[in-house]
Amino acid sequence: MSKVREGKLVGWQAAEILGISVRQVGRLVKAYREGGVGALVHGNRGRTPANALTEDVKARVVQLAGSRYEGFNTQHFTEVLAEREGIQVSRSSVRRLLIRGGVNRPRKRHSPKHRSRRERYAQEGMLVQMDGSRHDWLEGRGHWLTLIGAIDDATGKVLHAIFREQEDAVGYFLLAQRVVTDFGVPLAVYHDGHAVFEHAENEPESLEEQLEGKRSLTQFGRLMDELGIRSIRSRSPQARGRIERLWGTFQDRLVSELRLARVTTINEANALLWKYLPRHNEKFAVPPARSGSAFRVPPKNVEHAFCFKHSRTVGLDNVVRFGPYRLQVLPDGRYNYARAKVEVREAFDGSLSVYYQGHCLNVEDAPAEAPRLRKPAQSAQTEASPRPYAKPTPDHPWRGVYRTHLDGGKPWG
Repeated sequence: MSKVREGKLVGWQAAEILGISVRQVGRLVKAYREGGVGALVHGNRGRTPANALTEDVKARVVQLAGSRYEGFNTQHFTEVLAEREGIQVSRSSVRRLLIRGGVNRPRKRHSPKHRSRRERYAQEGMLVQMDGSRHDWLEGRGHWLTLIGAIDDATGKVLHAIFREQEDAVGYFLLAQRVVTDFGVPLAVYHDGHAVFEHAENEPESLEEQLEGKRSLTQFGRLMDELGIRSIRSRSPQARGRIERLWGTFQDRLVSELRLARVTTINEANALLWKYLPRHNEKFAVPPARSGSAFRVPPKNVEHAFCFKHSRTVGLDNVVRFGPYRLQVLPDGRYNYARAKVEVREAFDGSLSVYYQGHCLNVEDAPAEAPRLRKPAQSAQTEASPRPYAKPTPDHPWRGVYRTHLDGGKPWG
């Protein structure tokens, strides 16, 4: 500005040196002439911005991150600050405050690998991915649990999820039942080939399967066949990217929510999970490429499909054997059911019913068989008078000298 004022530089030369416009150089020269060097300092220098966070808010954010919301990732922590604490702070500001406060975030990101992303299915209900995740969801406050869930491929919406002790068939039945009830029957289910969905390839075939020339269906496979759902097996975890990423999100956000609520049992975990799912879908679900729904209307009496079905042959005494149970078929319009093929349906609560050609038969517990009646008496007698152990006396022949014809009558031992 001094050189411009003295005439050693012209306006456009000063503009090139400072990287500003010629018009701005004119303003600076005028201010320099009127106020000296102090006029060149910006008027806001040293002032606190109007939208700056107060020191109390900064300290509160750092304190919450290290105590109540410990373990929350930065984005999740920013959201709960606005929802539950009334602190409106941007994610970048939260990250900057946590770095300055020495609070480390738990999530570590690995170097990404090059993969090709599969296009989503166009319409909701065309493909549903099902899977289970075994994890320490309660972080030592309770037993390890398995979270079984279903996610729509087109929208990324979590249709339903449930905590179970193990990844079992009952859990998948309950999951499918809720999906069919709330949304309808999907066109296809994408899974990892778990034993619940299909038999393992190295599992030996039964005699019936060898005679028929094909593998029999599992109970869940039978359910999908009755509902007309196509079963598709994936060949790698990357192929199930939607639901695998869901587990990563749940193992971060849902674990933090469970910790915050101090959940210790599976019932408490399910109650919190079902409250959390609407908020999760509101944030992470996306609109489908094609409007409408591909979910189909469930068939009539669909509730009869959600049970375990077993084929049995009625005995000559009209008794159906199922494991340790004996069910006596009562007389009705048909004179005799001996040697008839029936279907035993086992509900999720363990109750049994017998069907013949779609008709439910009247049954009751059959009288116990003779071996079952004798067994308790024999076991009680055995426990009451156990055979004592007799130790040989010092003059017992076993302790003496033996002579045999094999050693020529010489002493042995």
